[in-house]
Amino acid sequence: MNDLHAGEWLERNRANWDERVPLHVASEFYDQSPLRAGRGRLYPIEEAELSELYPDGLSGLRILHLQCHFGADTLTLAQRGATVVGLDFSAPAIEQARALAAEVGLESRASFVQANIYDAREALPEAGSFDLVFTTWGTIGWLPDVAEWARIIAWFLKPGGQLYFADGHPAAFVFSDLGETSGLPVFAYAYEADGAADVIDENADYAADDVDMTNTITHEWAHPLSETIGALLAAGLRLDFFSEHYEVPWRMYQTLEPVGNGLWRWPETKWLPLTMSLGATRIG
Repeated sequence: MNDLHAGEWLERNRANWDERVPLHVASEFYDQSPLRAGRGRLYPIEEAELSELYPDGLSGLRILHLQCHFGADTLTLAQRGATVVGLDFSAPAIEQARALAAEVGLESRASFVQANIYDAREALPEAGSFDLVFTTWGTIGWLPDVAEWARIIAWFLKPGGQLYFADGHPAAFVFSDLGETSGLPVFAYAYEADGAADVIDENADYAADDVDMTNTITHEWAHPLSETIGALLAAGLRLDFFSEHYEVPWRMYQTLEPVGNGLWRWPETKWLPLTMSLGATRIG
């Protein structure tokens, strides 16, 4: 297993995400005009499921947002009355998050910590202090060890506190469309890689067109559903719900069609789920 606190995988991934920050801040994909107008929105999947988990809203909750990128969703949660801590390993992302918090007047309810997620307990020594851990879209695929990820989540949650997690479905991540503009994607990656990383060299970004990136090599990991759910159960969480969705909040494949509200779907048949989400509660 890769060292969780240092190593080539971590430095390459961090360099890649550092470079993405200004691209994303400037992109239409991450349009922050609703947030700036006081009406920040999550994607419809999270909006619906968080409303079911918290029918009375988020006001008064203490939330930890792991792998928060430049803080757009962190600030959307804070805008609804929660006190939120966002954590990310990218210094430029955290710098931008703090600037955005100041711009929208949420510095009193949103703070940001720069740290590798595996160093989160040292960077934010607040065991058992959060009502909700929130982590969504493009998270665990960058992490070599989901068992430790799950233990970190459990460590931060209060007894009875909840996890909300949404990400790409691991069954969908076995495919690639190899740059094709029509037709179905093809098999490209193993569903179970026995802990080995896929080392990918790609000069592209899901949120920006015509990029010319310098840090193009990333290390990414496949995590079967059984691995992820098993890790959460082993860490002392109770699974409350698990959902599969046929929409995804980025153009995962060229053949997908826009649904509206930032989501994409298969053009005709529901070939396989593109995303998944779950809620879990810390027991005891």
